[in-house]
This record gives sequence, structure tokens and C-alpha cells, in this order.
Amino acid sequence: MRRREFLGAPVAVAAALAGCEARHDIEGGFIGIDVARGHALRDGTLRGGAAPDAVRRTQVVIAGGGVAGLAAARALRLSGIEDFVLLELEDRAGGNSRAGAVQGIACPLGAHYLPLPGDEAHEVQDLLEELGLRRRVAGRWEYDERHLCHSPQERLFFQGAWQEGLLPVQGVGNDTLAQYRRFSQRVEALRHAARFSIPTLRAVPAPALLALDALSFEAWLEREGLGDAHLRWYLDYCCRDDYGAGLAHVSAWAGIHYFASRHGFHAPGEDGGDREAVLAWPEGNAWLAQRLAQPLGDRLRTGQAVTRIADTRNGVEIDAIDIATGSRVRWQAARCIVALPVFIAARVVEAPPEPLRQAAASTRYAPWLVANIHVRAPLADRPGAAPSWDNVVYGARGLGYVDARHQTLDPTPRATVLTWYRPLGPSTWDGTDGRRQLLARPWAGWRDDLLAELSAPHPDLAGLATRIDITRYGHAMAIPAPGQLARLGAHGRIAAGRLAFAHGDWSGYSIFEEAFTRGHLAAATA
Repeated sequence: MRRREFLGAPVAVAAALAGCEARHDIEGGFIGIDVARGHALRDGTLRGGAAPDAVRRTQVVIAGGGVAGLAAARALRLSGIEDFVLLELEDRAGGNSRAGAVQGIACPLGAHYLPLPGDEAHEVQDLLEELGLRRRVAGRWEYDERHLCHSPQERLFFQGAWQEGLLPVQGVGNDTLAQYRRFSQRVEALRHAARFSIPTLRAVPAPALLALDALSFEAWLEREGLGDAHLRWYLDYCCRDDYGAGLAHVSAWAGIHYFASRHGFHAPGEDGGDREAVLAWPEGNAWLAQRLAQPLGDRLRTGQAVTRIADTRNGVEIDAIDIATGSRVRWQAARCIVALPVFIAARVVEAPPEPLRQAAASTRYAPWLVANIHVRAPLADRPGAAPSWDNVVYGARGLGYVDARHQTLDPTPRATVLTWYRPLGPSTWDGTDGRRQLLARPWAGWRDDLLAELSAPHPDLAGLATRIDITRYGHAMAIPAPGQLARLGAHGRIAAGRLAFAHGDWSGYSIFEEAFTRGHLAAATA
């Protein structure tokens, strides 16, 4: 990934030095993910195939309690199937859509918003209607405004001041504006030439899409003569935000898809440049995950390490180890929905089918770090746009922060939690260096990084922060690298024998709509 000059570095360094003593009073640590559990599966410490301590029977087993697994459980219930169990490795379901709390303030541990879904994501639309977020009024669909991200939605710290929106505009030259317009025109032309869809399985990979898939986004921009530094920064930011990797590592298809599948790209002054409406909650997408998990009761079993899935002559056998007790349970079922990342599924499924082998071999993952910072009072701010839900620093390695209290209707200034995101990969093709750094670096190192970065716009941060809790994801999201769309194809329902596969990895990248749709469709084959 490019390392661009941090424009606020002198201010940040001065502020960091001034707050050096204060930062040692900040409490915190690593939370949210038990890294050792995943590594025990990888290293063979948790092995399948041993004699079980107990044998249990059910109609369907769902392996994996992320968004895809929770969607599959909902779809089973909607179809009248109540005899199932969902096995999840962590202590709470939700995958990357889980939440925590710092000093009693709810905050996300991962995904923090959901764009309003288009008609091709009708499974997600149905969920939102079921949850009361969407309803038809006088023949038109309306969303509950309490759950839509309140204004102001986003701002950028650029050239020493805040501006509205994330595309750099204040003080940029005519050459930059011309490049914005050229990119907007190219996106619009490609939207008419090929079908970009969320979820991706609703669009057959046409030759135009496969041609984009064969190039890196960076190579495509070079070919198109789109080299403006501000445009490149913005596009790199967008790719790191959605895919965990920058222009050089994602395909041109992925870079264009980010815009063409939703709202397009609008240069300053163009029609349609209003910001896209999104659903947002203090706890992020955990608001959705918790409501998917709640009806499951004791059918949701957390702290369960699935070590073996075998499609046998008499049905499916699923071996799981209870992390708390160490006991081994063999589940016997008519069907199994494998809602696991493909690299894990390929390890635990006996004789994995060829599509799974190929997906596991080709998928690369971005490591991520999510830090929740409790501040005891409102922060000092630089001139310009007002504090927003999403607050981004131009040129920084992190992706900025969201404010957990932005959605509150209480305007009283008080303590809040800022959630800061930092993608770490891939510094090598397979992300190894990013994961190594993520796991080896101590909490204090990450604390100092984020304080230095965010002290540019907020010089008093180190003195007002009381606690920083950090969640680490070694395999946070699949990266849509060049060629991945062609390798995965347009798989819809992916099944082999009595196994159905469901995970966002099968789309080549990780967002709620992809994972939810694939979980829903997998249940239809169960």
C-alpha cells in the first residue's frame, strides 16, 4: 500500500509529545477475538476425528455464526425448520458484526453501517422490513429515520481544516477537478456497459467485467490517465475501507464496483452528488446480528470449535469441541450449512469439493484493527465542518473514526466512544506481514499510533482519553484481488452432496449484503 505524506504530521507529533505523560494513564487492552482458538485449529491442537464424548442428532447443523450463518438460521425458521443447531467458535455470534461497550457506552467491534439495499438485495430488504426499519407508505418504501445516519454524516481533515464529505475539494486546482469529472464519466459509462450488482451473484460475469477483473485498479487508473494525487488518495481510501487493501492489490472490477453497484461517483457540482443514506447504530451492525441471534435460544451454541465435517453414507457428521469444558460432541444431521471462511472450511471438511479447494487457494485476507477510544469530554476541534458520524484524516494510515453518540437525540456534551479503524494488509501478497505485525505489536504501540494520528485534528485527545480497547482480526475480510471474480465465477447456491456453503468469501469480498444473501440461499438447499 502507498505510504502518503501525513499532512498533519508536525501538529500530530507536537500534540503526541505534549500528551506523552497523559497517555500513560490510559487503560485498555486487546478484546473481542480469542486469537488462540483460531490458531489451535490451524496448528492441529484441536483435532477432529477422535472418539466423541457425546453424540447428538438434529436435522441441520450450521457451522459458523457470522452474518451468513445467522441468515441461514433465519431462513430455516422461515421455511418451518426448527430442528437445527448453530455452532460458533467465539463467545458471541455475529462475526465481524459484533459489539462491545466501553465505560457503559455501546460501540462496534467491526462493521458499523449498512447502505440502504437495492432491489437486487431483496433478502436484505425483507429482513429490514421484518425488523421494522422499512415499510411501505402510500405505495413508496420509507425507512425509519431514527435508524438512518443523522446529519452531518462525514467530513475530512484536509489541509489543516475540516471539510464536508470525504472527496478532497477545498483548495484543489482545476486539474484535480477535471480528473474527478473524467473518473465520474468513466464510471457512468461502465455502469451502462455492464451490470454491477450487490449481491454479486445476481450479475453474470460478462466479458467487460472480466476484463476489469484481470487488472489491478492501480493499473487501470494508469491506463486511463487518472493520476491526480487527491483522486488517487480518495480511491485508495475507498478500497481500503471496503476491501482492506489499496489500489495496487484490488482489481479494477472491485474499484469500479464500489461506485457502480450503488450510487456512482459524482464530481463536485454534478447532479446526484448527495451522500448515500446508510443505516447506523451506536453498536454498528451488531444491532442487526443481535436481532438475528435472539430468536435462536439454545440452538445457538457459542464457544464451539468445529473440527471435522464429513458427508458420510448415513448423513453428515460434525465434530465440535466445547472450548470451556474440552468435551467433544459429534453431531449427526441430514444436512450441514458450512458458513465458515473458505480457508477454515477447507481444513475441516473431509475431502473438500473442488470449488472449495480453489476458493481457499485463491482467497487472500486483509488483517484489521479496530480500536474503541473512550473520551471523558468533547474534544477540541480544528476549523471547518462540524463534528460528524464519520471523521477521516487525509493521508493517514487509519480510516478515521466514527462517534458512538452521533445517533443519540440527546445534545448534551458528554463522554463518548470513538471507533478507529486501521486495515493492515496486505503488505505482502498473502497478508502475512500485516498479520504478523497485528499479533506481535503490543497494545501500547497501537495506542501511540492512533493518538499521534488523531491528535492532528484533536490535539487534546491524549489528555481526554481514559481507555482504549483494541480488537484484532487476522483474517477480517477477503480481498477482491485481480482475477478473483473469474476464479469464483457467479456461484449462487454452492452445494456438494449434503453440504451447502455460505460465506461472504464466495463473493470475493466481505459486506453484510453478500454474506446475508449467501446464508439465506444456502438454507434453501438444506
